[in-house]
Amino acid sequence: MDKELDYGQTEERDRKKARAGKAGTYIFLTFWAFVVLFPFYWMLLTSVKSYGSYNAEHIPKLFTLSPTLQNYADAFTSVPLGKYLLNTLIFTIVTTALMMIPAELVMITNYATITQWGMRNSFAGLVLPSVTSVFYIYLLKENFEQVPDELYRAAKVDGTSDLKYLWKVMLPICRPTLVTVGILKVIECWNSYLWPRLVTDDPAYYLVSNGIQEIRENGFGRENIPAMMAAVVVISVPLIVLFLVKG
Repeated sequence: MDKELDYGQTEERDRKKARAGKAGTYIFLTFWAFVVLFPFYWMLLTSVKSYGSYNAEHIPKLFTLSPTLQNYADAFTSVPLGKYLLNTLIFTIVTTALMMIPAELVMITNYATITQWGMRNSFAGLVLPSVTSVFYIYLLKENFEQVPDELYRAAKVDGTSDLKYLWKVMLPICRPTLVTVGILKVIECWNSYLWPRLVTDDPAYYLVSNGIQEIRENGFGRENIPAMMAAVVVISVPLIVLFLVKG
């Protein structure tokens, strides 16, 4: 009887320890989520504050009772933000589809080549150096080599062509790697700053990263912080959606 009682007490202590450990884990994760998400909340909050109310705050407030979307209108009308987004979208789609971007080690060589070919201030000049990447090619090669050769032999016995084998067998098996490469590439293109800044000085070809810098230096960024935050929110939304969809 005593043994059964001791066993029950031990089991109850273990359950309490497990619950305490789980509670501690959730508390830590909640705190860390707050730390990570707070900058996004602050960015969004600032973007919906009016210019006057933002400047009137001697101590920043964590909420606003009179949100406004005028800052988003100002972000699109004061500068060609829509054009920057379109340029970035074209740059991202084309370079991702053509398989990736080179390292910055060859940037000077690429710049000299693009200049000699007269392709500065053009989409071709933006995209052309971004069509290959040794890193991504090696990553995909290693992943493809993990697929057993027996699958290929079995497919050939069934009369499957090489193209159909690639499309129906290899790509579905390697889909996680392809998705990873795609996400990394989209993020890399969306945040690309140095190469677009180097190869174009025409605002008609600015990407969002260059556009934000232009807004900060020569636009309303230094004066109208809420409108600046509204522009940053608009630019951040596609990457956040990408993480939510592919995550």
